[in-house]
Amino acid sequence: MSQTRTTGVVVTPRAPVAAPARGRADGRWARRAPLLPALVFAIVVTQIPFLVTLYLSTLDWNALRPGERSFAGLANYAQVLTDGRLRAALLNTVVLTACAVVASVLLGLGVAILLDRRFPGRGVVRTLLITPFLVMPMAAALLWKHAIYNPAYGLINGIVGGSTDWVSQYPMLSVVATLVWQWTPFMMLIILAGLQSQSTEILEAARVDGAGAWQIFSRVTLPHLRPYLELGALLGSIYLVQTFDAVFTITQGGPGTATTNLPYEIYLTTFRKFEYGEAAAAGVVVVIATIVVATFALRVISSLFRLEDAR
Repeated sequence: MSQTRTTGVVVTPRAPVAAPARGRADGRWARRAPLLPALVFAIVVTQIPFLVTLYLSTLDWNALRPGERSFAGLANYAQVLTDGRLRAALLNTVVLTACAVVASVLLGLGVAILLDRRFPGRGVVRTLLITPFLVMPMAAALLWKHAIYNPAYGLINGIVGGSTDWVSQYPMLSVVATLVWQWTPFMMLIILAGLQSQSTEILEAARVDGAGAWQIFSRVTLPHLRPYLELGALLGSIYLVQTFDAVFTITQGGPGTATTNLPYEIYLTTFRKFEYGEAAAAGVVVVIATIVVATFALRVISSLFRLEDAR
């Protein structure tokens, strides 16, 4: 009786050969190389001037005394933080930015709700309402100063009558109204995008449950729009805190210092007082404050993107 023995051969699969590290590095650099010109340009345009501004902020430098330039350390920053004019300019900046942002967001919300409805010519109306945001800030300020506010032939006095000098009597309101006219379309676009991203099923379910229009808006639509409202408010704040065109063109900071904000005060410090070191220190303070606001803005944008991904 014969017995047959079968011998099994176990074949161990070979591990894949890893690509050389040098090859992976070359691939990464090949993908990033097209971005290098943009990176170099951004560094040259933004970072080098900022470093020069930091250096200038440590100097006691008045252009009227060109031979007396000296190192001042942090004295310019102390002057910026204790100067009464700069504190007034800071307060005006906060008031101007807050009023313009709040009014733009509220008006943008109302216009976005109207444009979210279907009606003939909606596309044309949307295009026309976006137009103010496309106008150059200086041109918009000149338009409002001469065509709207002029006491002799301005549009407001032509409608209501009288010869009120709106810029002299209501300087802050005049600047805020101009900025609101320009920035309401921006807020409208952001909020309209939020409205169009609402789930129609949730709205229909709320109507079936007997919710009225106000209840749907306050309990469904408004919570859904919260990230978009925050995004619009923070982005608007970043840009409006740097407002110079409207103040320079309409009021030139007056009467007195009623509308002098930080950018305009830095302009006065540079080109009227010729204090280059103090103006540079004030600019650094403004940049730091803007970075703080921008950090919150980026966090809001990140949370908005995470929310959209979760949906």
